[in-house]
Amino acid sequence: MNHVAPNPKPSKFISVLCIVTSFAIAIWLGIWLNGHHGLHETHPQVHMPPYWYIGIIPFLLILGSIALLPLLKSTHHWWENNLHRYFVAMLCAIGTIGYMIWTSGHESIGPMLDHAIMADFIPFIILLFSLYVISGGIYLSGDLEASPEVNTAFLAIGAISASFIGTTGASMLLIRPILSTNSQRKHVVHTIVVFIFLVSNIGGTLLPIGDPPLFLGYLRGVPFLWTLGLWPIWAVACAIMLLIYYVWDSFLWRKETEYSHRKDKTQQKPIKIQGSVNFIYIAGIIASAAFIDPNKELIGTSWHPFPYMRELVMLFFVALSLLSTKAVIRKANNFTYGAIVEVAALFSGIFITMQVPLAVLRASGDTITASMNQPWQFFWSTGTLSSFLDNAPTYVVFFNLAKSLPDGEMLAVNDGSVPISLLIAISLGSVFMGAMTYIGNGPNFMVKAIAEQEGIKMPSFFGYMFKYSIPVLVPIFILITFLFLM
Repeated sequence: MNHVAPNPKPSKFISVLCIVTSFAIAIWLGIWLNGHHGLHETHPQVHMPPYWYIGIIPFLLILGSIALLPLLKSTHHWWENNLHRYFVAMLCAIGTIGYMIWTSGHESIGPMLDHAIMADFIPFIILLFSLYVISGGIYLSGDLEASPEVNTAFLAIGAISASFIGTTGASMLLIRPILSTNSQRKHVVHTIVVFIFLVSNIGGTLLPIGDPPLFLGYLRGVPFLWTLGLWPIWAVACAIMLLIYYVWDSFLWRKETEYSHRKDKTQQKPIKIQGSVNFIYIAGIIASAAFIDPNKELIGTSWHPFPYMRELVMLFFVALSLLSTKAVIRKANNFTYGAIVEVAALFSGIFITMQVPLAVLRASGDTITASMNQPWQFFWSTGTLSSFLDNAPTYVVFFNLAKSLPDGEMLAVNDGSVPISLLIAISLGSVFMGAMTYIGNGPNFMVKAIAEQEGIKMPSFFGYMFKYSIPVLVPIFILITFLFLM
């Protein structure tokens, strides 16, 4: 009797359909319940949420699920299905919604969903989706020798490009070539982890389009080129990380078998680029993110873009990419939507459940600023919370806290000014320490998912932290603190 392998397509289709449908319901519910408040005209909660220790439980549960379910034998395979990940995320989100109804009444749900889904999640996921799909149409073919010199050069190029095409764009553009180059090697995990450190996070420090928190700062009045002034700190962090990686990879390179070395040398091919038209579309995404803001007049005009015009323009470039890029290029890239669906499934719940922890943080503002007013304190506080709350909203909270502390040289921004020393600390903390966990920045999860699709066994949530990010990154951040922030 012939056994036919189950077709995975219906499951993927159902996953995507469920996610899209529930987002639509959440948006409609947010608008309907928000009533006459208007789009994004929410009033942030400034008092401590009642029974806040209960309200943060859903957020802790979703973090616990991400950390533990992939490790347990009974749930390991179950967790690999994006539909199951999404159900867990929505179950935790429902817990947060229930808490809000219990403590503040149903009228609080509209503003909360409006802020979490419409103001934060939708722009976040559309930007990631756009860069993910477009960069998936660029195929860097070839296979270089996976030597420490070549791998270090890959990481250096990625760290530089991340500020100019975004951490998502640089990550999606370079992760597959570096995986292909290292396909003959046994020791690869450390390369992917350092790739997340540098290309998906630290590299995006120099421009607002490099990393989401800096983009939010730009929207709040920080000059577009201001972050270029952070280049000395960026250069020191990147140089130290590249040196550490080179020594690390050189040691593991010598541990590779003679067969791996021989196979690596005989299978070398020069690098070639296909689908280069997509670089134009990436430039369009960058221009859209930089210049289209519904809260500001379009440059050279007195016209305000309508809500979500920026996101619609981005999706237009995605459509152009899909129509103009040959299917064979995406096939050669092993391109699938699995990684971005995974990010969407998990972060849909994270953005909702983290509203209570963020409200607790905002309500503690006076207490925080009374005991914390030094750059190094803002660096470590912003960075630590960016590791678990996603770095973009954490940046905004500390940005607003810093505005209440006029001290030293100030930078004029929307609705006031912010101490430059504190803004430097907040910017560095949110960008650098987004690398501390898989959920600190959106590209982290996508790189992990793509590596796993290629058969690489990536470390677990806790394994990533305790084996890699804490022992490698924390000493670098301590040195950065003493050199630049004391």
